[in-house]
Amino acid sequence: MDLLARREHTRQELLTKLAARDFPDDVAEAVVDRLTEENLQSDARFTEAFITMRRKKGQGPIRIQNDLQQRGISQALQDQYLDPRDDLWRDMIKQVRQKKFGDSPPKNYQQRAKQARFLQYRGFTSEQIRQELREYE
Repeated sequence: MDLLARREHTRQELLTKLAARDFPDDVAEAVVDRLTEENLQSDARFTEAFITMRRKKGQGPIRIQNDLQQRGISQALQDQYLDPRDDLWRDMIKQVRQKKFGDSPPKNYQQRAKQARFLQYRGFTSEQIRQELREYE
């Protein structure tokens, strides 16, 4: 309960933390199962909160997906809450690019490549990056 009081955790995170505190695997499983039954732990709730938090930080769908996979969130749950084809990503990539590089378009190939690498690092898809930078051609 102490772990869940601070923030949402995935099932896998809770099991890992309990194992690190030397709880037997069967006890940890039983505890996490009970927390899930009582709706105190929810991977769906974690996923929704995590995506919202990462969107606010300006991260793209690919980076968010990778982070969710590392935290043990199933692909089905990711697909339910995260759609890389959603139009909101178009607005977000524009804001992220403008915040870092300003309103002026890239002046040459090197600047364009630098911006593309930055947006790729942030987790946007190649198609989203192409569409964003195409506007400045």
